[in-house]
Formats: sequence, C-alpha cells, structure tokens
Amino acid sequence: MLRVAVIGSGPSGVYTAQSLVDQTSVPGVRVHVLDRLPCPYGLVRYGVAPDHEKIKSLQGSLRAVLEHERIGFLGNVPVGPGGVAPPRLLELYHAVVYCVGAARDRRLGIPGEDLAGSCSATDFVSWYSAHPDAAAFDFPLDGPSAVVIGVGNVAVDVARILARGPDELRPTDVPRGVLEALAGSGVREVHVVGRRGPSQARFTTKELRELGALPSARIDVEPADLALDPAYADPSGLPAVNRRNVEVVRAWAAAPAGPPGAVRSVRLRFFLRPVEILGEAGRVAAVRFERTVPDGAGGVRGTGAYEDVAARLVLRAVGYRGAPPDGLPFDPARGTVPHAAGRVLRDGVPSAGEYVAGWIKRGPSGVIGTNRPCAKETAASLLADAPLLARRAVADDPVGALRAWGLRPVEWPGWLSIEEAEAALGRALGRGSVKIADWPGLLAAADAHR
Repeated sequence: MLRVAVIGSGPSGVYTAQSLVDQTSVPGVRVHVLDRLPCPYGLVRYGVAPDHEKIKSLQGSLRAVLEHERIGFLGNVPVGPGGVAPPRLLELYHAVVYCVGAARDRRLGIPGEDLAGSCSATDFVSWYSAHPDAAAFDFPLDGPSAVVIGVGNVAVDVARILARGPDELRPTDVPRGVLEALAGSGVREVHVVGRRGPSQARFTTKELRELGALPSARIDVEPADLALDPAYADPSGLPAVNRRNVEVVRAWAAAPAGPPGAVRSVRLRFFLRPVEILGEAGRVAAVRFERTVPDGAGGVRGTGAYEDVAARLVLRAVGYRGAPPDGLPFDPARGTVPHAAGRVLRDGVPSAGEYVAGWIKRGPSGVIGTNRPCAKETAASLLADAPLLARRAVADDPVGALRAWGLRPVEWPGWLSIEEAEAALGRALGRGSVKIADWPGLLAAADAHR
C-alpha cells in the first residue's frame, strides 16, 4: 500500500488525488486530502463569485472524487506554522503533494497603496465568498465611487458584485453580513481601469458580456480611450478571445448597455496607469492615473498627462503570486517551487517523497481545467517513484497521529454537517443555502455530527 497526502482540496489537489487512485500501475494507493480550512473545494468555494452558479456546480464533480473509497478528506489541518511541520508529514505518508495555489496578490508598488480603503481584490473576493479569514474585513462602501485596477476576470467579478443590487444576490449563498453591507452600499459608479487597451485585456468574453446584462447598471466606455488601441478599428487580426472582447466594447460604444434609468454604472477605462493613490485624513480620496499610449512593441509608455479619479474604495486586481510554502524550496522570481515534472527539487536534486501540482508548480496561469494535465503529470512522477517510496515505514494511523499532535481534523462527516448547518441557516433566512462565514461557526457545525 502506498499512502499519499495531498495538501489542498481545490481543483489541483482533487485532480491529483483522482489521478492517483484511478491508475492501475500501483493498486491500492490511498490518499488523504488535507486542507487548512474545514471545508473542501478551495477557490471553487472561496473564489468563484456567488452569482456564477454554473462554475460553482463544479463542486459536484469534486465531491464525487472526495467520496471515493480510497480518498479521505481531512480539513482544519494547517501545514506549517501553527500546524504540522512538513517533515513530520513524511512520518505519516510515503509521499506528500503540495497543491497550495498562489496565496498572495500582486501589489501596485505606488505611493498611497497602504491608505485605508486601498484593498486587495483577493480580500474582497474572500469576504463575499465567506472565507473565515475574511470575517473581520471591513470595506468602505459609503461611495459614491469605487476604482478597480485591472482588466482580468477578477476585476470584472468584483465590479459586477459592487454593481449588483441586493435583490440580485439574495438567491445566492452570499453570507448574511455581506448581503447586508452590499444592501447599504453607497457605491453608484465603478471604474474598471487598465493600463493597456481593450485588445490586450485579459478577461474572457463571457465575463465581459455579463457586465452588459446587469439588470440595474449601465456600462460606459470612453471613445477617447478606445481610439488609442491600434486594433480597435479592425480587430480581425486578433486572437479569437481578444477579437470578441473588442467587438463587445465596440457594441457598447455604439449603443451603451444597461436599463434606462439605471441606478449604478460601470465605467471601463483603458490606457491609464496608476501612479499614486491620493489620501485625505488617512484614507483613500482618489487615484491618480497617467495616460499611456502603445509603444509599438506590445507595451505602453507614459505620456506625462494625468487624470485623477475620485474614489473611497480602491481594489487592485493585477494578478496573484505564490507564497513560500513552509519547509520547501522557493523561487522568488517565479513565485513557484522548483520542480522536475512535479518532483520538488532541493539544490537541483529531486527530494524523495515531495511533489507539487497546480499554481505553486506552474504559476498562476490557466483555467480550472488546466489543473487536470498538471495533476496527471505530477501523479505519473509519483507513481514512477512508488517502488522506492513504499520501502519507507510510515505510521499506521495518520489521523490518530494528527490528533495526538494536538490537531482537530474535520473529516468528511464533519463537512457534511457544515453543509447541513448552512442549509438550515438559509431556511431560517428565507433563502437557499447560506455560507457560514467565521471559524467558530464552521467548527461548531463540524462538531455537531459527533
């Protein structure tokens, strides 16, 4: 028997576990999927916007994997500080696969970025997704204007949530406190700003079109911004996604989307680079942008012309970056763990029993489905090493050992108990299932099955 620990229960971790138990070359592989949180599914639970029900339905396929007879879920098991040290995991498992994602957001690196009201879009997503670490977050929603810096899908997600009315979010699983805060929001204008043009924006066309379908917000674009993009007039030579994005923006320029008399607006701005966040009494008052123009080599250059956009809330959505996993080598330039086909490299040499998959392996790139081939590659490397790995003696009862070390693993019945508690909370509020958004509530719900 080969016993494997997979650290992280998001798509990359679940697909790795699936790849290990589905193969036939090493029969009897058993996998524990460990997660710091008491709930599984990673960013599918805590990163997908609550109004994206189709994507959130992926939890069903992840659930089917985690219910496999040779896979066990162990939540509430932090690896690293405050939890189990990575070397101790190798006392319990023949191999450990780290699927810990890219935990940090990129910063802008401009003056004023640390003013109150200047926030990470990652934190905002965690807040409206009921991540228990975000329970105490407080975002200034007194309005009337918010700025989202970035033109990728995360930027579009947070702009869409800010522009939605509370009645539009009530049917979702958004937590009660978040719904109440958004219902009292004074934000009426959301600026989504990128330093390059619409032909280079990184959002997908489906996400972009969703902005134009908001029932209570209109979409505004600036013709002067669009005219700076060399591909705007004729996007036929662009890759398919970029071409479709430009076509959507062109349609909005010709006939702005949104209902008559909309109470909110989303303004898409291009060729503006943030250079400073301006403050007043210690909090955000505006963002200063420099006008950019194409440099002829695929990038942009500054023009020395500036524009200030008033805002009480600024959300940066300019990408993610891996954080150094405790006890593992780390390449700070790439934000990844050095590896060879998923095998962790220490000073260029494969480290016996240690592997990586997902964003911490390849960087924050691709979509959810990209994790499948990535996981399969790592699983194949691990299984090729199985004859050597299986020679090492490990503990007979990993769960018992974790408990003896002072941890309180939440096993699958505990997670099902959390699900039941969230469904009951929703019924009490006259809604569907509503997420529990704090650590004490989640752990109490997990213990209720005992």
